[in-house]
Amino acid sequence: MILNHLNLAVSDVPQTQAFFEKYFGLQAVTKSNDALVVLRDAAGMVLTLSNFDRAAEVRYPEHFHIGFVQASPDQVNELYQRLTADGFTIDPPRKFHGSWTFYLRAPGGIMVEILADM
Repeated sequence: MILNHLNLAVSDVPQTQAFFEKYFGLQAVTKSNDALVVLRDAAGMVLTLSNFDRAAEVRYPEHFHIGFVQASPDQVNELYQRLTADGFTIDPPRKFHGSWTFYLRAPGGIMVEILADM
């Protein structure tokens, strides 16, 4: 069994969509609006971003996050460099739970982990 669909409630659908498209290569398969967009990655994962209640803030439990596994630690470092060059304030990648990883709060309020197995 493969997890291949996830809906995330976010405070700003278009801004969060742009983030996932720019840094992780997801592509919209529906027209975006302030309430919903459906994104898909190259492997067929479907990620929907929603804000049906027009919430100004979305709160998840403290340690809730989603992850994007990279093929190598070098790819983690490259993504870190792109994000920090674009103005994101992020702690540098580090060895943690057997991975080379870093976390950031994405637009829309979602915690994202970028990691590669070591």
